[in-house]
Amino acid sequence: MSALKEKLETDLSTAMKARDDVRTRTLRMALTAVKNEEVAGKRSRELSDEDVVKVLTREAKKRREAATAFSDAGRDEQARAERDEGAVLEEYLPAQLGDDELAALVTAAIAETGAAGPRAMGQVMKVVNPKVAGRAEGGRVAAEVKRQLSAG
Repeated sequence: MSALKEKLETDLSTAMKARDDVRTRTLRMALTAVKNEEVAGKRSRELSDEDVVKVLTREAKKRREAATAFSDAGRDEQARAERDEGAVLEEYLPAQLGDDELAALVTAAIAETGAAGPRAMGQVMKVVNPKVAGRAEGGRVAAEVKRQLSAG
């Protein structure tokens, strides 16, 4: 079992004993998402820590999007609940890259691939994505790659 999945289960047990409703609800949802991912596809498998991070990143993104949607609809209480759940998930994710760090990684990937112009975006993304691995959203990475390739 992945160390991260084990930590989620241990923390869930602790949260339940402490009667921490937000943490309990969030960790249950996260573990359900992880278990669903394990049984998805033709046969079940154990997820690695890296796979669990991908699942948690996807769940955190869903929380951010839902919080924005609720907030835009004037449903502040639901928006706050989504943000609270997102905050719990963030604790299990790698620290997010700052704009400067992301720009430096993209610059290095462009240099490594010798890419030039917007058409080379896929080739740069292929090199930069493994280096970013859960530390920045795909949309942010793509925007930075596009910005640098257009500027060059």
